Amino acid sequence: MPRFAANLSMLYNEHAFLDRFAAAAADGFQAVEYLFPYAHPAADLAQRLADHGLQQVLFNAPPGDWDAGERGLACLPGREAEFRAGFAQALDYAQALACPRVHVMAGLAPAGADPAALQATYETNLAWAAELAATAGRDVLIEPINPRDIPGFFLNRQDEAHRIVQAIGAANLKVQMDLYHCQIVEGDVAMKLRRYLPTGRVGHLQIAGVPMRHEPDLGELNHDYLFQVVDEVAAACGWAGWVGCEYRPARGPVARGTSDGLGWLRRTA
Repeated sequence: MPRFAANLSMLYNEHAFLDRFAAAAADGFQAVEYLFPYAHPAADLAQRLADHGLQQVLFNAPPGDWDAGERGLACLPGREAEFRAGFAQALDYAQALACPRVHVMAGLAPAGADPAALQATYETNLAWAAELAATAGRDVLIEPINPRDIPGFFLNRQDEAHRIVQAIGAANLKVQMDLYHCQIVEGDVAMKLRRYLPTGRVGHLQIAGVPMRHEPDLGELNHDYLFQVVDEVAAACGWAGWVGCEYRPARGPVARGTSDGLGWLRRTA
């Protein structure tokens, strides 16, 4: 079975953030990811990882003003200095947390903006970030996100993400393939896993049930089958990444909290 990482921004919200590390470890997770680490000193987060025997496998670079609705800076002309300062901060955290990869959110396309200018800014920023990250031994990830969850997000499709990665040509620039977003935008998820995992350009996978973004055993995707596909393809091509569990635990009659909804994970053990 694939290796699963608990997304602490979405899972274990019944606990304070710093207590979620212990909860994830108690449920058998060996790795964690989350959206942003910057509200906490890196040393505090590193201590939680060490205390509970967890690996940090992913977090996001600063996205701009998240509370005001910004969802990344990488495609925005005129924000390059802010993007670069934020990415440098992300690399400092990655070093402190021994985290091998940082996700760079593309951002929202401003109304009336020139798509060519956005694309050029995006690719220039990614090339710069990949070069800097290479000196620190880190990967940079880009993620296609569906426009229903984030209307106006600049990057939506797997093929476009792979085209960008190929065009830039940096070995440490890779795609974060979220099967939830992929299903909503494109479908044909199993065939896309078979197509893209062997390329070496997929740095991380994420999962959630479709359409409600609850546990992966709720909804229209057969994740048990998809896990078998990942195993099959990984055995053939040597892919050894993590699968981030980036979903909102169901409540009410389905589950009372994160742990109660992990029957899908226990079946994979």
